[in-house]
Amino acid sequence: MAFATLPPTDWNTTLFDCCDDMSTCCYGFWCCPCLACTVSGKFGDNRCLPLCDIFSPAITAACGLPLCVPPAALSVRVGIRHRYGIKGSLCRDIATSCFCEWCSWCQMNRELKYRKKNPTVIVNVQPPPMMMAPGNAPPSGFMGQPGIIMNSY
Repeated sequence: MAFATLPPTDWNTTLFDCCDDMSTCCYGFWCCPCLACTVSGKFGDNRCLPLCDIFSPAITAACGLPLCVPPAALSVRVGIRHRYGIKGSLCRDIATSCFCEWCSWCQMNRELKYRKKNPTVIVNVQPPPMMMAPGNAPPSGFMGQPGIIMNSY
């Protein structure tokens, strides 16, 4: 499957635009793990993926490895950014996931709602490649260039 390159865009809302969608932020405030699982499911990942953010620090600390980056929040954020061609960097995603994790989940939920209302359509306008042997006439109704039909008699 080939993906077309979209011009980079910004997030539909900023990290702290909670007033743009109060239902998301209220839901995130009262039950943030539920919001994280919902966003993960909407994006197409396993709904239980955000539970890694809850359990991974305890598991890695038990092994002697400190972990401060929530893996699920980071992976979903990077995935959304790449899928929709949103400007940003991995460093910014790490900082956002570490220091503003719940606001990040709210922003991702607002972005997915926006993208569902306004889907991006990519149309491939190139004709499929055709190979012809030298010296042979093209078949009847052959389309050489878009919009130009060549007939052989």
